[in-house]
Amino acid sequence: MENGALNHETETASTITIKGILSLLMQNVDERNCKRLISLGMGDPTVYSCFHTTHVAGEAVVEALQSDKFNGYSPTVGLPQTRRAIAEYLSSDLPYKLSPDDVFITSGCTQAIDVALSMLARPGANILIPRPGFPIYELCATFRRLEIRYFDLLPEKGWEVDLDLVEALADQNTVGLVIINPGNPCGSVYSYQHLKKIAETAEKLKIPVIADEVYGHLVFGDNPFVPMAVFGSMVPVLTLGSLSKRWIVPGWRLGWFVINDPSGMFKNPKIIERIKKYFDILGGPATFIQAAVPRIIEETDQVFFEKTINTLKQASDICWDLIKEIPCITCPHKPQGSMAVMIKLDVSSLEDISDDIDFCFRLAKEESVIILPGTAVGLKNWLRITFAADPHSLKEALGRLKSFCKRHSKQMQQPY
Repeated sequence: MENGALNHETETASTITIKGILSLLMQNVDERNCKRLISLGMGDPTVYSCFHTTHVAGEAVVEALQSDKFNGYSPTVGLPQTRRAIAEYLSSDLPYKLSPDDVFITSGCTQAIDVALSMLARPGANILIPRPGFPIYELCATFRRLEIRYFDLLPEKGWEVDLDLVEALADQNTVGLVIINPGNPCGSVYSYQHLKKIAETAEKLKIPVIADEVYGHLVFGDNPFVPMAVFGSMVPVLTLGSLSKRWIVPGWRLGWFVINDPSGMFKNPKIIERIKKYFDILGGPATFIQAAVPRIIEETDQVFFEKTINTLKQASDICWDLIKEIPCITCPHKPQGSMAVMIKLDVSSLEDISDDIDFCFRLAKEESVIILPGTAVGLKNWLRITFAADPHSLKEALGRLKSFCKRHSKQMQQPY
């Protein structure tokens, strides 16, 4: 493969990262190309002017900073008022009330993932991870010496979990089941009924659910967002989340790790003490950012959330409609939430493209458009498109993608 290409024959799931591949793709963009660079690869909506946080968020941070009260260290598990605000925020969607002691403040959702896997890891243990999924789980599991067992998400069923496979994969050494809802990279939103089946399966297997809800509430399809913790009385749920996506502040690195276990099946003094000790070696978010959280949560207007949802829905509709016009790719399921969608690539219809990674490198070089190869999220010969972009950029990028596919199509290259 040309310039900056990835030697993907030697790559494994545990060494591939989204940022790593996107960095290589950026290096492969031809600087002589007069087309402006458009990236649909990273889930950072702040790149586009149509996405910005609410005014109260900025005001709350400035107020906390200028108060001169939050320049010192915070407790390693987080400021008490921050933990209390997040407990109340999450409890509003649950049939029980969380305590501030159930909430631990993390540096973004990525650190929450590390906490969850580190707390579950033990010699000989394995963890069940979705495919496609978010590669940080593989990376963290590898560092913690957790065996990774992949279960499939089913595109023909709206990317639902293959629960029969989950049961087949689990054994006495399985320590957890990872569920990402709303789905990254698939744009899926699970129904209450499917989430209940997931909870029942985890209860049967006697394992906790790690519920990655970083895209929580960012839904615009038929299914409402249902937190996995609704089923916390049935099975322990470790909820991972952050301000990043819903409030459009990924750079603030304010996340949370929450134990939803009203029945006390998972939570015991030894586990809590172990978690607290682990947080003693972690660096959490800046104290003044934590201090701003109560006001941010309390005073954010519903209109702000609705505007974000409407913008994402418009973008997803554009993406869904334009993809239908592009040869060699198909979208099996219209996105219902989050900011991304998975697209199937028909390599056999292309003349000189070997796989999804080759496709993305060539696209970057020829069209200055960045999209993520499916290999990065566990599905070879698929593509992940992040549609959190302004309509003009999205249409232009998909137009260039269409031109690229037509140019490399076998039909276009047949002799007369």
